[in-house]
Amino acid sequence: MADPDALRTRWSDTLHRSRSRSHSYSSSSRGTEAPVPSVPDPTPYADNLLARWSEPQRRYHTLDHLTAVLDHVDVLAEAADDPDPVRLAAWFHDAVYLPDRSENEERSARLAERALPEAGLSAAATAEVARLVRLTVTHAPAGDDRNGQVLCDADLAILAAPSDVYAAYTAAVREEYAFVPPDAFRTGRAAVLRQLLDLPRLFHTPYGTREWEGPARHNLTSELTLLTA
Repeated sequence: MADPDALRTRWSDTLHRSRSRSHSYSSSSRGTEAPVPSVPDPTPYADNLLARWSEPQRRYHTLDHLTAVLDHVDVLAEAADDPDPVRLAAWFHDAVYLPDRSENEERSARLAERALPEAGLSAAATAEVARLVRLTVTHAPAGDDRNGQVLCDADLAILAAPSDVYAAYTAAVREEYAFVPPDAFRTGRAAVLRQLLDLPRLFHTPYGTREWEGPARHNLTSELTLLTA
């Protein structure tokens, strides 16, 4: 189970590091040692995000998913150019989530664009976080987009979970889409699975390719077989 207090600490640590890096860059670019500006307490921002991730319509896209993505980013951190924007993007990537809406990622990115400057991040850092959030629409990072590769792999790592964990994931997804009739859900879910299996690769980091590609394809194939039996 997710630990909200631990998540608050992770948010604060990441935000503090990101603020310091933004300030250091700004000072060096001007050749000055400007004082660090006063910035808001990170806790209210964490509490707002934790509340969003705890909304009642969520069954899979919950605090447990957020924790898992952050954990996977930590595993893949060496593959990123800068893992902290990736961590912040993980916090925002499903911060707005309504199962019956198609613009969740865009609305989540816009939330990041509003909140992060107010929280003390530079425009450049904010833009990178928002870019990464929008990338989760396709999970198709460019070959040289190391930050994007880490976020996309971390978000899709559930596909490579052990069979019992994967079964719980698929059941939770079905619960989120309980408003969709069974036949329509099976058809739509099967289409998503086929699209994933048709991709030349599901994962882009060396670790993801090595550790997750095979198990993920096995899980996807097994689920598709069950859906179409």
